[in-house]
Amino acid sequence: MIGWIILGALVLVVILLVGMYNSLVRLKVTTDDAWADIDVQLKRRYDLIPNLVETVKGYAGHEKGTLEAVINARSRAMTASSPADKAQAENMLTGALKSLFALSEAYPQLRAIESFTSLQNSLSQIEDTVQNARRYYNAVVRDFNTKIQQFPSNIFAGMLGFKTREFFEISAPAEREAPKVSFSSPTP
Repeated sequence: MIGWIILGALVLVVILLVGMYNSLVRLKVTTDDAWADIDVQLKRRYDLIPNLVETVKGYAGHEKGTLEAVINARSRAMTASSPADKAQAENMLTGALKSLFALSEAYPQLRAIESFTSLQNSLSQIEDTVQNARRYYNAVVRDFNTKIQQFPSNIFAGMLGFKTREFFEISAPAEREAPKVSFSSPTP
């Protein structure tokens, strides 16, 4: 009888350990998947930027400093790897893009170009998608980090090498918004 109780307890412990392990693995994979989604959206954003720069260059080529700042910020953002580095680089890129879009105010003929407005609208849509992907990623990271820190899974996670993940945090949420540019002429 005692043998059956001990065997039942061991089976229960094994089931609990397997459940904890599977839960940690599921959250880890979901976190990786959520980060990959952010990466895909950011790549779409990065792919639009050269077209945008070329369009602006045709009408405001002498604004070399602004165009170079956008290109440099894009390069830094593309090479950033960790969520914290990526967030910092994205803040810089967003600021550079705002400067680029501000040029359209100084060059009305630029605002009239269909390709410029199309690229700007595409970029705005991607910004919304990135924001949603960032929210999802941060929610999954929160769940994963919570699971790693809760007892008894914290002991098991530590033994198996599960590490907490960084959030994809933007230092100033307003910096992450898509640039707003008005194409209507000011009223006197």
